[in-house]
Amino acid sequence: MRLSAAAWISHGKLQRRLGHGPRSRLDLLRNLVTALVRHERIETTYARVDEMRFYAERLIDYAKRGDTDPKAMRMADFWLTEKDLIHKLFKVLAPRYQPYSSCYTRMLQIPNRDAIDRAKMAVIEYKGNPLPPLPIPRRNSEKTLVNQLLKGYRDDVLRAKGAHLVEGHVGTAV
Repeated sequence: MRLSAAAWISHGKLQRRLGHGPRSRLDLLRNLVTALVRHERIETTYARVDEMRFYAERLIDYAKRGDTDPKAMRMADFWLTEKDLIHKLFKVLAPRYQPYSSCYTRMLQIPNRDAIDRAKMAVIEYKGNPLPPLPIPRRNSEKTLVNQLLKGYRDDVLRAKGAHLVEGHVGTAV
């Protein structure tokens, strides 16, 4: 039997497959969220960072409710595999983000992994962490087609003005 293009349509699958099954995916996400709370900056593949960012921000939203809220404690107990980090979540991270309503994380794409698979890599960090800031990559926009055309136009205009000035200067000197 031949596979058709319709066999590759996702049909409502909204999540990436990050492991060997749903349990493996959940364990991976829990370990990533735990590592982010512990180190406040982690480096992993772009797909994993993009998938776990939502859960890391939701955990901060629950932590801002306080450690007396039973749902917040239940979520922290579920998502953090190292239980000594619950104190850090409620006493360090939650007060830091109390004035903010969302966007507690920053995600930056870094160069691809060279070793085995050339995987797209990214760094995720909590904003306001005590680590040295990451350099924000600036795109070299000089090489884009529009900027190359504008540069050529600018050069043509300057050459035309230069030729006009030379003609005008020669004409006044005679």
